[in-house]
Amino acid sequence: MDFSAMIETQRAYFDTQATKSYAFRLEQLKALNQWIISHEQDILAALHADLGKSEFEGYLTEVAMIKQELQDALRHLRGWMRPQGARTALGQIPGRCKIYSEPYGVTLIMSPWNYPFQLTVAPLIGALAAGDCAVIKPSAYSAATSALIRRMVEEVFRPELVTVVEGGRKENAALLEEHFDYIFFTGSPAVGRLVMEKASRYLTPVSLELGGKSPVIVDQTADIALTAKRLAWGKFINAGQTCVAPDYVLVHHGKEQALIEALIAEIRKMYSSAPLRSDDLPKIINQHHFDRLVGLLGSGSVAIGAQLDPEANKIAPTVLTDVEWDSPVMQEEIFGPILPILTYQKLDDALERIRKRPKPLALYLFTTDKAVERKVLQEVSFGGGCVNDTVLHLATSHMPFGGVGESGMGGYHGRYSFTSFSHQKSVLKRFLKPDISIRYAPYKGKLEKFRKLI
Repeated sequence: MDFSAMIETQRAYFDTQATKSYAFRLEQLKALNQWIISHEQDILAALHADLGKSEFEGYLTEVAMIKQELQDALRHLRGWMRPQGARTALGQIPGRCKIYSEPYGVTLIMSPWNYPFQLTVAPLIGALAAGDCAVIKPSAYSAATSALIRRMVEEVFRPELVTVVEGGRKENAALLEEHFDYIFFTGSPAVGRLVMEKASRYLTPVSLELGGKSPVIVDQTADIALTAKRLAWGKFINAGQTCVAPDYVLVHHGKEQALIEALIAEIRKMYSSAPLRSDDLPKIINQHHFDRLVGLLGSGSVAIGAQLDPEANKIAPTVLTDVEWDSPVMQEEIFGPILPILTYQKLDDALERIRKRPKPLALYLFTTDKAVERKVLQEVSFGGGCVNDTVLHLATSHMPFGGVGESGMGGYHGRYSFTSFSHQKSVLKRFLKPDISIRYAPYKGKLEKFRKLI
């Protein structure tokens, strides 16, 4: 594929102004929504083929979220597009200030393999709502879903508006050499750095949705039974292959044993005593990641799990104890069904440990102490998170989702997706009369008058 010609075709179409009207944007979103409704089973089948997701998990974590995003966009698009009034400063009187949201132009959406449908279509909704054209590059690792996305795009959109590029690293590298007006990337911090470096050539703005080691703090006031249930769900959904999955637990030393016992009970309840045979446990995406995760299992003592099915690429939900800060499992984002447990005695020590590491994409705090809640939220920087739950902070169109520092930049979902894919253009409209003359030269004798005026 000639990427330069493809992009120029989209840019020429964008320059016709066709994508900018409310009617056009609404039509594209409605068509996308109808295709998803009509092909729900195809989507779930592709997710099962790539990741072994059950229909319920596929629907909950991918289809339902996209339906929610689409309904929010369809309901609010007209309001999002409306110019926003701004206060007129003294020096701008007589006049009126407005902020116009205008599309960037030709955008690139690079999506990952772990939630391959949701993390592709959610930013696409933002691009379409904003009036942009889009080139989509899904992950080659999730081949079935990538093929489905290509089919969806070809059946719903004209190629000069949205097109899909399949392939692997070669295609990724070639696309990043091209001139886009905006890049939305979801993936690892390492690749995120490369994307930002390549974008700098054209000063292209970027959103980077990355990851990191998202900590869980469990203090001595936490409801341990409920903590274990919500922690096990957030950690082991999608076999831990979630960018905001709890990566490691810092539990008050007095609650460690109770938490471990409760986690063991919840894991058995959710995935049975034979988790590798459970239809509710997804698989690891490929052999490379399976081998990497197996290599992390020796980082501590196994409280539960660690059973392997190499043929199916499955790893049983695993809890590790006796983990040290310099253990291999603590040196990288796990991105799999392995949960290390560490302890702390003083909360300040736990927070210091977290602050010394790169800012995480998510943080989860389990406590019933409001003073502890205030302290953690005030003293630790992270992308987003939950108090007394995990993962669900991103399941809304009413708050932005994104990282900070090495876990990313920019946020999206709902109106925030529209804003991310739009340039905010500030415009002052001056009235013709009266025309205040103090700003015009000559300035002799005007300074004192101006000082008094302002």
